[in-house]
Formats: sequence, C-alpha cells, structure tokens
Amino acid sequence: MSLLLKASNGHLFLSSSNSSMATCSSFCAQLPIHFRPIPISSSFPTNQPFRPFSAQASISPANDGGSPITIGFLGLGIMGSPMAQNLIKSGCDVTVWNRTKSKCDPLISLGAKYKPSPEEVTAACDVTFAMLADPECAVEVACGKHGAASGMGPGKGYVDVSTVDGGTSKLICGHIKASGASFLEAPVSGSKKPAEDGQLIFLTAGDKSLYETVTPFLDIMGKSRFYLGEVGNGAAMKLIVNMIMGSMMATFSEGLLLSEKVGLDPNVLVEVVSEGAISAPMYSLKGPSMVKSLYPTAFPLKHQQKDMRLALGLAESVSQPTPIAAAANELYKVAKSHGLSDSDFSAVMEALKGKVQS
Repeated sequence: MSLLLKASNGHLFLSSSNSSMATCSSFCAQLPIHFRPIPISSSFPTNQPFRPFSAQASISPANDGGSPITIGFLGLGIMGSPMAQNLIKSGCDVTVWNRTKSKCDPLISLGAKYKPSPEEVTAACDVTFAMLADPECAVEVACGKHGAASGMGPGKGYVDVSTVDGGTSKLICGHIKASGASFLEAPVSGSKKPAEDGQLIFLTAGDKSLYETVTPFLDIMGKSRFYLGEVGNGAAMKLIVNMIMGSMMATFSEGLLLSEKVGLDPNVLVEVVSEGAISAPMYSLKGPSMVKSLYPTAFPLKHQQKDMRLALGLAESVSQPTPIAAAANELYKVAKSHGLSDSDFSAVMEALKGKVQS
C-alpha cells in the first residue's frame, strides 16, 4: 500500500507500507482500492468525542498507484478558499465550484480542476466538501437543481463544513443518503486566519466510516477534530461555541468603550485582559484594531448574527433560557442596520457607539 505523507513543510512524499492501513469500511466500496487511515488510538470508545490533537503531519489515503482519492470543494468564500487551497498545496486532487466562477480562478492556477455545477463536482469526485454561507445556501447547493445530491451515489461521501442548524443538516443528510452516499457534518471553529494556517477545529457528526476516511484531509485543513455522534450534534456544538463567542465580543466591546469614557487607555485594557484569567486570543488579536475603530473582516458580522439567531432557536427548542446571548444578538442586529454586515463581527462595537450617540 502506498501512502502520501505530509511533512511539516507541507510537502507530500510517498512511502510504502503494507501494514499502515486497515481495510476500509463500506464507504469505499466503489473506490479503486479499499483504504482506511490509521486511527488516532484504538483505545478511544466509539461513542465518545475525540480529544483534540496537533496535526503537523498527516497521512493521505492513496491507491496502489500512489494517487490520492479525488476531492470536490463547493463554496470558495472567505473560509472555503483557503481550506481548498491547503488541500491543493498538500497534493490533493481537488475539483472546485463556486457560484461566482472568478473565485475559482486562483485555485485553478494552483492546479485545481473546475466543474460548472455542484452535481458535476460530486459526480467526478470520491468525497466532496461544502462550505456555504448559511442554511439556505447549503440546502440549495446540496438539494437544488443540479445540486450535489444529484451527482452522488454509493461509494461517495459528502462532508458539509458549513455552519447550519441541526434541522438543515438532517435535511441535507437525508437527500445525500437517499442517493446511497455517506454524509458527515463537520462545521468548523475558526475564522479566516486559522483557515489559512490549517488550524481549524472540526466538529463532526454522522457516518463514522466517512469520518475515518476523511480524517487525513481534515488534518490538512485543521489542528484538531471531534467526532460527536449523530447528525445534528456537530451543528449544535458549533452554534453553542459561536453563541459564546458572540456574547464575549459584545461584552468586550462594552468594556473598551467604558474604559475610554472614564478616562482610561483602552489599549492598556487590552493588555490587562490579555494577562489575566479571562484572557482569550480573540481579545489580543482584535482589541488593538477595535480601539482604532477598524474591523478587518475575518468573520463577517452577518454570519455571527445568523449563528446567534440559530443558537437562540436551538435554546428555544429545549426551553433553555439564554438572556445574555439574546441581548447580544440585538446588538448584532443593530450593527447590521448600520450597514456593517460585511465588516468583521467585532464591529458590533459600533452598535454601542450608536446607542450612546442617540
């Protein structure tokens, strides 16, 4: 068996090993050869999430001829483009699609193939990843006319890394599995820079054999991954994480503005916060720009507000009070009304300025 090994410098090189890979699950029934990546640890119970681990080197499944399985990538926005780029630079055979074709051109120049519809991508590839902006786009691309599901079939896999609600994820899963293919939801925790650096966190749920098959590709794009069980669990985890993040940013904005109002230097506040128990990379990364009223987009505010809305819906479905998140959501809605939808979500601070000025 030939393996493609990813070294720390990002290059791939071939290694032969007859014992490094086990026989694949039924997911690979129509692939040229059955394969399965080496598990993290055989001691992990299958019904428990994996602990995060560093993925500085990873193994990409290959057939006896040394060719990796073919990968499709749908959606090349602020997150999808660097994710697909990392796959291409790691030597993966990648075919791309985006509603605006010009966004595919930089990846094509790096060696990616192009297909004019999601259906044609999934028909041509063994595994397809999708990174779409919202639930509506995710459903349209997967289930609409010439959508991804139309090109799926037994032996293929669909991995949706978009941030959607559990109901949407289950709907897409149903369409994919009806074709005989396998489905995995894998929303990511992380924004533009982690996507560029291959440092995302994948929150996966769904077909376990597909998860095991795509772990080498997740490790190229991310630093850690969790398997969370049934479809819907990954979506729920991502919404909860983003609900916390959105609430933290709103409170941080309040603190920066309050420090300035009482005559303190908000830059010093950023330093103080970064040194204490409440330190978070988000504060030290975004604080200096926020003090200058600059919000370079890493995670668009409109997407943060969408995630807050979906998280509040999740909480409502189980009768869980979330008053802090609900209040923060209102600030994001105000910021959107000020024309800040495409700014970074840290621009929520402008909503507080607007309230003060009014």
